[in-house]
Parts: sequence; structure tokens; C-alpha cells
Amino acid sequence: MKTLRSAVTTLDVEASFRAAYANAPDGVTFKKVRKRLVRQALETIQTYGLDTSKNSSRPAKWLVCLSGGKDSYALLSILLELKYLGAINAELLACNLDQGQPGFPAETLPNYLNDLGMPYRIETEDTYSIVTDKVPSQKTYCALCSRLRRGILYRIAREEGCDAIVLGHHLDDALETFFMNLFHGGRLAGMPPKLVNDEGDLMVLRPLIRSVEADVEKFASGMQFPIIPCTLCGSQDGLQRALMKQMLNDWEARTPGRKAKMANALAHVRPSHLHDPNVFDFNELLPDAVKLAELNSPSS
Repeated sequence: MKTLRSAVTTLDVEASFRAAYANAPDGVTFKKVRKRLVRQALETIQTYGLDTSKNSSRPAKWLVCLSGGKDSYALLSILLELKYLGAINAELLACNLDQGQPGFPAETLPNYLNDLGMPYRIETEDTYSIVTDKVPSQKTYCALCSRLRRGILYRIAREEGCDAIVLGHHLDDALETFFMNLFHGGRLAGMPPKLVNDEGDLMVLRPLIRSVEADVEKFASGMQFPIIPCTLCGSQDGLQRALMKQMLNDWEARTPGRKAKMANALAHVRPSHLHDPNVFDFNELLPDAVKLAELNSPSS
């Protein structure tokens, strides 16, 4: 295990924001996508109470997790813009976990973050060998890899005094997870914008959960982020998540707007129209006349 920390310990918000967008395209299309992503992230933060800062003198501290993929790069850039606009008070600490994958370009993220003047911590811990040793080659690595990675990020967050880890999951991720849980887990569950971990001491936040992957891709392409491909998961064929993605894209192609309808459904739940007695008390569901009779009965 090895830890690399930035020389910068305090974020200069304006300088880092300007560095992040120094080479951003000036075209109308990019500006519209950027504006939409920033607006959706702010709406998510405000709607679900992601920024738990009591005030500017006692801000929350977020561990912004970077994988080197388009989603996490976009997340950091959007959070920097929200910081610059004064829309969030939370302090930001970037974090990357180098999992020991062969050929991982270890200098890419430190160079990028140094150019931004961004405080960061990069942890090197060989989970790659553990995953490839424990999981048969014909099986997918995702579950074990994710579990190991999340545990390490929780540890880092605690060591750095953070209140939350912040992830770059978007709306397509949430829909894919919903259908994976539906088809394979037999439950209705997706990716929430905000949750508390099992230990009860850290939050997991997803500011981009209302944004579609297509917008994130356009934004990342315009920003020309130094993308690091995943040679662990990305080298495997037939992943269930990839199948869900293909299914959703096929539906959207046949019926444009289908994803938006499903996204709306995630935020409009009617427990009384489902079958879970732990969520809705069906035993207390009675016609008004019966309720009134019970109230007026002598025994009551």
C-alpha cells in the first residue's frame, strides 16, 4: 500500500475552476450541455440535501472519487463550477485508487490534478491480484472489485475527516441498476442520490444521478479529459450491466423518451400500489365508512 498526496492542501476555487475549463469549447452545443449538467447537479444537491454544510465556516468535506473515466472527470469539473458559483459549501478532496492493474498509467491523474491545483490523495493498493485470484476467469469481477474498492474508499474518507464519498454515477447507471435488481435480485431498488453506509458514519452522494450518459459523454469529449480505460472490467464480455445498457438503448431507439419516463418513475413511487407490507400498512387500509363506524363504536 502506498499513499501519494498533493503538495496543495487548500483549494483555490477560482484558479482551479479556470484551469479546469481553460480549454473548454466555445461552441453553443457544448455550452448547452455544460449548463444542463451543472443545473441538474445543483437540483440534485438541493432536492436531496447532499451538501450538509451547516454554514460556510463549518463546511462538509467530500472525497470526490476519480477513476480516470469520463464520469468522474465530469463530476469533478462540475463540482468545481458549482464551488466557483458559490452554490455549494462542501470542501473537495479528489481521490483515486490505483488498484494495481497492469499498464495503469500512474502519472495521468496526478499530472491532471496538479495542473488544476487540486488537493488530492492517491492510494495504491493491489486489489487486482485479489480479484483475479479469487474470481474464476469465466466469471465477472464487478461484485468483488466494487466491494474491495468501496471499503478502501471508506477508510480513506475516515482518515481524511470526510463526511461523504462522492461518485460519478449518472441516470443511465441508475436505470441499469434498477433493472439488474428487478431481473436478477427480485427487488425494486436503484441507485439513490444519497445514502448512509452500513456503519452509519459516512454518506455516499451522486450529484450526477439526474444526468443522462449521452450528455456526460459529450461534455467529456469536449473537455478532452485524459481518459484511463479500465482493463479489468472493460476486458470482460457479457457483463450484465452491459446487457441492461443495450436493452435500455434499444427501448429508447424504438420509443424515444422512454428513459426519461423511467427516470420520472424513480422519483414518483406509490407504495400502496406495490405488494410490500413492510413499506405500506395494508392492514390499516379500510373504507372511510368502516373507519367512521369503528370510531363511533362503544368499545372505542
